[in-house]
Formats: sequence, C-alpha cells, structure tokens
Amino acid sequence: MNKPSIYGLTLGQLTEWLRERGHKPSRALRTWEWLYRSRVTSFEAMTDVNADCLALLAEHFAIGTLAEHTRQESADGTVKFLFRLQDGNLIETVLMRHKFGLSVCVTTQVGCNIGCSFCASGLLSKSRDLSAGEIAEQIMKVQLYLDAAGQGERVSHIVVMGIGEPFDNFENLVDFLDIVKDHKGLAIGAKHITVSTSGLADKIIEFTDRGLGVNLAISLHAPNNELRTRIMKINRAIPIEKLMAAIDYYISKNKRRITLEYILLRGVNDRQEDALELAELIGERRPNVNVNLIPYNPVDEHSQYQRSEQSAIRGFYDTLKKQNVSVSVRLEHGTDIDAACGQLRSKQLKASG
Repeated sequence: MNKPSIYGLTLGQLTEWLRERGHKPSRALRTWEWLYRSRVTSFEAMTDVNADCLALLAEHFAIGTLAEHTRQESADGTVKFLFRLQDGNLIETVLMRHKFGLSVCVTTQVGCNIGCSFCASGLLSKSRDLSAGEIAEQIMKVQLYLDAAGQGERVSHIVVMGIGEPFDNFENLVDFLDIVKDHKGLAIGAKHITVSTSGLADKIIEFTDRGLGVNLAISLHAPNNELRTRIMKINRAIPIEKLMAAIDYYISKNKRRITLEYILLRGVNDRQEDALELAELIGERRPNVNVNLIPYNPVDEHSQYQRSEQSAIRGFYDTLKKQNVSVSVRLEHGTDIDAACGQLRSKQLKASG
C-alpha cells in the first residue's frame, strides 16, 4: 500500500500528529528543518531526530512519491518535468527563469474538468485531485534538481497555473500554500505566489476570507458572456456578472492588484472592439486590475484556434493602454519544447496508449 507524502503536512499538522503519539514539538520542528532546509530524501538522514520518532514517521509516510518520467530543457532555461505519481498518473511541472528569480508552475489535479475549448490540459478529464503532498513535492523535486546543479539557486516564486482548477481542490491547495510559505521551511513569500482560477466565484470569496496573502489571477479570456461561453463552458454556470462581483469582493478586502488573464485567439477575441469592451468591463476597477495578455500556443487537437498576429497583439495592448488600463504581455518560455500547459502529458499518454 502506498504511503502518503510527508510533504502534505503543514508544520502544525506534523506537530499535532507526533504529539498525539507521544513525541515533543521540537522533534516535529527538527524533522521539518531536515525536510525543507537540509532537503534530505530519507528519514535515515535525519541524524539528530529521535530514532523511535523516525521509525514512526517512516512507517506512515514517504518522502518521495513522485518519480521523474520525462524532462525537457529549453534553450531559454525553462525546464518542463513530467512526473509519475504512485498510482501511475502523469503530471506536469515547469521551472521558468525570470530576471526577478526562479518560478515554478505547479499542477493541482490529474486532468481537468473545466473544459476550456483552447486548452491542452482539458483534453483529458480530471481523474482525481492531487494531495497537498503531491503538490508540495513538485516544488521539492525542482529544488532538488537545482541543488544537484550546484549553483546555489533556489525556487523564489510559485504560480499555481498548471493542469487542473486549483479552487476545485481547495483544501489541499490551502495546505500547500501554508507549507511553502512557512518561514521555518522553504519560506517563499506570499507576495511571490500567484494562484490562477477559471473563475469559481464562491471559492474566490472563500479564498479572500482565508486571508492567505497570495496573489490571485483570473482566467477571463473574453469581455462578454456570449464570447466567454464559447471559449469557456464554465461561463454557463458562472457568468461574468457573478465573477466580477467576486472580484469586487476580493479587491475590497485586499490592497493588491488582481490579474485578469486574457489568451489571444486569432479572429476570435483579439479585435480592437474586444479590447474596448474589456476596458469597459474593467471600468472603475482600473487601479486594482492588471490585464495579462497571453499569446496562444497552438494545440493540435484544437485546430480551430490560432495564435494572434503580432500586429493584433500590439493593437490590443495599445488599445487598452489608451483606455488607461494596466496591461502586460506574458513573456513566453519554452517555445522550443511542448510549451502549452498539458501538452507534454497529452503527447506521452497518446504515445503509450
């Protein structure tokens, strides 16, 4: 029987788990430091932790539950990992190099049920949620890869934008965030973490109320209900009006900007009138919103969509700028490998199937 990942416990949960079995809080803290500061990969390496405590942990938990299946390395330094889980499922994790540091994009589900019509991640329906440990271990696997390179580099930023809808795996997501933020461990600052959602309005409100301090990005991709429903079927259940009300709630409770992600699809949502309508939708929210324009990475199975022309991307950007909307164009990473999220996993499964 497979053991759960010890990376799935917050420091508080680990402390309580050991306390209930007769062990001191100091042993939990020392174990935590071995895991995240020393980054050992076996319980035996925790040389100054009580032997009975280690035996108990080893009986109930595993340190490694992900195995590297495939790794692609781009000329720009981007590294895409395909990890195999204990049950044989495959997930993607991506390391990206920025001027501001090293960012890792993590996956939260095996497959995705949101069903965005342009997305490679949704080609395979969700089969299960990842545990908090399986999400956290993605960060640890990447950090161990960096450690092995011997350059003293560390993961400084996290984006929860991989395969799956993070807010559809809410409690495991929250535990993961607590684990990676903990100042006694990886100590990745809340302002360096961004969670992306397709727009689960009720969960946006709950996320706001939890006061986690991390950044929020919304996959919008269209300025009106008719177009967004064509692109994203979730809009049938959660129309833009309900989504924007949840965004307003988030803005009212936070002092930071929210990001609206907008993937540009040639001739679909990249016209000047679409940009003007988007500016109108944002309205008085301008000081609290940044639009992130995303050039589309074509997916074979979604041949109805093509990347917008460079002139259209520039025109959309310029139109928003003229409307006093804060806007950026996402810097592309890994264009010489399987760049689209979920693309590597899909190809591997087709090749083995």
